[in-house]
Amino acid sequence: MKIQNNTWPIILGSSSIYRKELLQRLQIPFETSHPDIDETPLPNESPAETAGRLAQAKARAVAKVYPQALIIGSDQVAALGNIPLGKPLNHQNAVKQLQLVQGKEVVFHTALCLYNSAIDRSQMRIIPYHVKFRPLSDRQIESYLQKEQPYHCAGSAKSEGLGIALIERMTGDDPNGLIGLPLIALIDMLAVEGVEVV
Repeated sequence: MKIQNNTWPIILGSSSIYRKELLQRLQIPFETSHPDIDETPLPNESPAETAGRLAQAKARAVAKVYPQALIIGSDQVAALGNIPLGKPLNHQNAVKQLQLVQGKEVVFHTALCLYNSAIDRSQMRIIPYHVKFRPLSDRQIESYLQKEQPYHCAGSAKSEGLGIALIERMTGDDPNGLIGLPLIALIDMLAVEGVEVV
């Protein structure tokens, strides 16, 4: 790909297999790099602000290794009202999380940063996606978690898998954002940098 007479690699700043699989759908060459950053939310920071700050931090962390590249940073924070919902990491936390969100609407704030490290240009978008969970019994929660074990998913459910059975409705601009990488916005950002996907 030619960008201002330079050929810059595209780097996905993420260790997420879900984000890698999503980016592969665009059929463009890219590499992955794991950004080593502290993902702790700051005091009084909204879920959307946390996601935005971390997406930018991931891109800039990878830029230290790739100073001449287009770097994709993304982060997602799920929230019930203003309560952030992180990755449960284990069964007990996932049970608590699903008991909390059942019958309620959760907003998944997915932040996307495309950073051109060669010219220090950054594009940033935060894409909200609204998910209304069905009322769930403890038996249904236990059955779902035993089958899918979504312990590394914010909100404790994988909408692209069996988790869809827990959901009453979903609304938003890009369903890929819910999985972790808003491809519609990314295509627009890449076009600004001279990269045409099709």
